[in-house]
Amino acid sequence: MERTPARGSRSRWAAVTALGAALVVLAGCSGGTGGSSGNATGDAGAINRLQVMAPADPGGGWDQTARALAASAEDAGLARSVQVSNVGGAGGTVGLAQLANERSEDYLMVMGLVMVGAIETNQSQATLENTTPIARLTAEDEIVVVPASSPYRTIDDLVADMAARGQAVSIAGGSAGGTDHILAGLIAQAGGVPVSNLNYVAFSGGGESLAALLGSQVAAGISGIGEYAEQVQAGALRALAVSGAQRVEGIDAPTLTEAGLDVEMSNWRGVVAPPNLSAETRARLTTLVDQLYASPAWKEQMTRNGWTDTYLSGPEFDAFLKDEQARVRGVLTDLGLVQ
Repeated sequence: MERTPARGSRSRWAAVTALGAALVVLAGCSGGTGGSSGNATGDAGAINRLQVMAPADPGGGWDQTARALAASAEDAGLARSVQVSNVGGAGGTVGLAQLANERSEDYLMVMGLVMVGAIETNQSQATLENTTPIARLTAEDEIVVVPASSPYRTIDDLVADMAARGQAVSIAGGSAGGTDHILAGLIAQAGGVPVSNLNYVAFSGGGESLAALLGSQVAAGISGIGEYAEQVQAGALRALAVSGAQRVEGIDAPTLTEAGLDVEMSNWRGVVAPPNLSAETRARLTTLVDQLYASPAWKEQMTRNGWTDTYLSGPEFDAFLKDEQARVRGVLTDLGLVQ
């Protein structure tokens, strides 16, 4: 249930608001094998063939981001053709291991907060040190919901019951150690609930957690806003809070900070390249993504998908990524998911 890992509590996270194993090639990409990798086309300055990996199965947030990036690069004339592949498994770490051995210089992999956590929880041999960071692209806020029939009217009601009844209060979300789990732990910490009393129920997909909520099999749920918004607007679920810095249009719920919990978090996505690139190659790829970000084609994709603009590239993204790794490791340690 990648969504779509980031802004954390102000006490534990730096303030940011801040892109899995069958190969899938974009239909309609012309000349997918034409041209030599690493050579720009003459007058347009476009890359002949750009490769983009989504380290997840088709249909999720990383896949959507990879395909939006591919379409924008072609529409903006930055690449003559783009090949998108899917390499799923283990929170993106299977794809990360493949990237670590990639030798192409015109290659990008989508990643994000979920991967940062998965590296820790899966004890992955490949880490982000085996990549070349390029840019942070987008973010999506999380939402805390309960069934419409729930007695909880506010996030305070939920947290108070978590404090009183501990593991009798179950919270549904995505994979263990993922964005939803981290947010549940931060909410518990901010509300004075021992993390050991947190009853987090991990589901492999948004449909499964939604079914559990609608069937009142769990007390509450946490997910990306996009996965629950339709049911909230239909009245089947009640939104208690959103996790970002601002309220979300169409969702009648306060931010967690407005509700008195010192937590602010968004699930960010970005792109990295293979390791051991020359400074010149890294600069060329960073310029490519900078230009893509500035293009009308990418702006249209952002609007269409409802993504929040959190663009960051260059040394700033390097520093952000190092900070995120340390902070995620700290939260997952507190949750007992890593030693």
